[in-house]
Amino acid sequence: MEDDDQPLDRATAAEYASWFKALEYASWFKALADATRIQIVSLLARRATPMNVSEIVAAVDVGQSTVSAHLKVLAEVRFLLAEHRGAATYYRINDACVDCFPTAADVVMGRPVPAQPGPVPAAQP
Repeated sequence: MEDDDQPLDRATAAEYASWFKALEYASWFKALADATRIQIVSLLARRATPMNVSEIVAAVDVGQSTVSAHLKVLAEVRFLLAEHRGAATYYRINDACVDCFPTAADVVMGRPVPAQPGPVPAAQP
C-alpha cells in the first residue's frame, strides 16, 4: 500500500502541474468560444479604460442580462477585472492574463513559447 503522506516525485509533480495548466488553458479557450465575449474583450482592450455594464451594452448592442452573463464568464477566468464604484461595476482588461494567452495558444499547438518581455531596467542617472 502506498504512503499518501510522502511528497510526489519530480516526474509525477510535473505531470500534475501539466494537467492543471491544461485545465487552465481550456477554461481560457472556453471563455473565448463566444463571439460576443470576444467582442467585449476586444472593446475593453481597445478602450484601455474601465467601462461599466451600460457602456458595454451600448457598444456591443446586446441585452444587459446577456452582457452581464458574458462579463461573469470573462471575470471568472480573470480576463477581466471588476471594480465596484458605488452601485456600478466597472470592467477592465487584466493585462497579466491577456499577455500570457498567446503563450497558452503556442503551448497547445506545440509551437515554441515566445519570449516574454522582461522588466524594463531602471534608467541610470
